Amino acid sequence: MSGDQYRIKDQHACHFLTLTVIHWIDIFTRVEYKDIIVDSLNHCIKAKGLELYAWVIMTNHIHLVARTNPPHRMSDFLRDFKKFTSKKIIEEMAQVHESRREWLLDKFSFEARRTGRAMYYKLWKDDNHALDLDNHAIDIIQKIDYLHENPVRAGWVEYPDHYLYGSARDYSGSQGLVPIVVI
Repeated sequence: MSGDQYRIKDQHACHFLTLTVIHWIDIFTRVEYKDIIVDSLNHCIKAKGLELYAWVIMTNHIHLVARTNPPHRMSDFLRDFKKFTSKKIIEEMAQVHESRREWLLDKFSFEARRTGRAMYYKLWKDDNHALDLDNHAIDIIQKIDYLHENPVRAGWVEYPDHYLYGSARDYSGSQGLVPIVVI
């Protein structure tokens, strides 16, 4: 977005990113939807130059600490990731017995029509709240700790490394679901 203070200027800098579902809708309450995110992150690491330092999936948003390696660009990764995961999650809704299916599709459809930014359904907000960690005085370790503490603050686990859908376990010596670069 042109007026976005969090616009990505350096496409290869390390960024703290927050990808949010429209209207903060709790979509990632199902394992199937979280697994789509995990699979997509794994694919992007292998094929889209994504270098991931930390990640966590919450019910209505995802945090990433990441960079892309040339010739790949962060903006391209985010566009492709959001487009792909949005379509896959919508498709998955038809496969699982989603009790909120009609309500969710109505919200996502309305947002697509309202913004004109998607053909049928818009799951993600346009903003990525991208904070450039390389070119500003922002402590990357502080952001990683904040990200890892999210499931603890939500009351889901007592310790960050007990949460499956994040990278805290990688930082505690276990192997997580997505390969990361431990700092």
